Amino acid sequence: MRSKLRALQANGTWTLTPLPAGKDPIGYQWVYKIKLRSDGSVEWYKARLVAKGFTQLEGIDFQDTFSPTAKIVSVRCLLALAAARGWSLHQMDVNNAFLHGDLDKEIYMSPPLGLQRQGENNLVCHLHKSLYSLKQASCQWFAKFSEAICSAGFVQSRADYSLFTKTQGKLFTALLIYVDDILITGNDPVSIAATKKFLHSHFNLKDLGNLKHFLGIEVSASKRGIFISQRKYALEIIEDVGLLGAAPIDTPMERGLKLSDKSDSLEDPSRYRRLVGRLIYLTVSRPDITYAVHVLSRFMHQPRKLHMEAALWVVRYLKGAPSQGLFFSSNSDFRLRAYCDSDWAGCPLTRRSTTGYCVFLRPSLIPWRSKRQKTVSLSSAEAEYCAMTGACCELTWLRYLLRDLGLTHHESALLFCDNKAALHIAANPVFHE
Repeated sequence: MRSKLRALQANGTWTLTPLPAGKDPIGYQWVYKIKLRSDGSVEWYKARLVAKGFTQLEGIDFQDTFSPTAKIVSVRCLLALAAARGWSLHQMDVNNAFLHGDLDKEIYMSPPLGLQRQGENNLVCHLHKSLYSLKQASCQWFAKFSEAICSAGFVQSRADYSLFTKTQGKLFTALLIYVDDILITGNDPVSIAATKKFLHSHFNLKDLGNLKHFLGIEVSASKRGIFISQRKYALEIIEDVGLLGAAPIDTPMERGLKLSDKSDSLEDPSRYRRLVGRLIYLTVSRPDITYAVHVLSRFMHQPRKLHMEAALWVVRYLKGAPSQGLFFSSNSDFRLRAYCDSDWAGCPLTRRSTTGYCVFLRPSLIPWRSKRQKTVSLSSAEAEYCAMTGACCELTWLRYLLRDLGLTHHESALLFCDNKAALHIAANPVFHE
């Protein structure tokens, strides 16, 4: 605790001052955690000072709380591009990231016990920088980081605000940030080293070397390309539901199964919600379970026994190949090809259709989606046309993102659909109701 207080004071987090009239200080709390070594012995006692942000008032103590984070599609796109061009990938972690943000509101906090009060008892902490649990902590950290990295010549992408790129002649460097995790790649090791040095001079960073593990995703690189998987995460899911000894099955969902709300309710819905929530994150590297998880997520508000059985079916499917993932090949023609499809009135409750599409940066699979359409389609052609619309929107955004990454497409992207009526409607400039 003393070490943490000294670090916060050295960082200029606050100054001790009398409380102005009409101002109420927010409280604080110490959070403790014991860090253990692999053999079970104590490595260190961790103490973190957090503010009681739940007492803040909107418009008075904070304004914006939103902080952009990198889209997972952007992460996959960066990995695919690095694999195809033979770029090295580096990872950095920011220590105490939220403590770097500068506050733009006048916030006072009760002084923590043990803090030197200079012989007075009526002083409070006037906060100049963020503390954990402040409403605006993440927003202020991203603003501070953006300002610093842009001062080094990087340009913020409009397609994904968490992506920053720098071009100097033929030299190119890309930086992607997800809260306090940073990915850096490019075609010049000297520029990458200079970027690391610049960041070290502004923030307390930990250089993790070549990328191996990012956001729970395991990354393996070779001359043939980059492979990503979530093997450890998948095994944790299987173990958590007690199916390590179960027999695996070959499909993520029973063929022809239509889930409805007709079966008995679950006694403990939280178990279903936890399982489906973890499966949703597993779709980051497992497009094969995307449709099944999409259907299961429709019933989060009131899950039933039939839904739980379908969720456990997905887990048994994972047991067959927990280490399956995505491979980004080093041989790529950088052509964009999208494939879209749709069922018709497939949801038995709403009679809405489901859109499905996937986009390849040949031959690497980048984005994919399975989503129920917003309106009821009156024909299969209409449902397929809506699926084409969704795929077109994704292609358009992806072209902007790739342009920021230095990959400009002068040719049209290819969109494949298997419904002739929808293709005729899309090609007809007159009949487009």
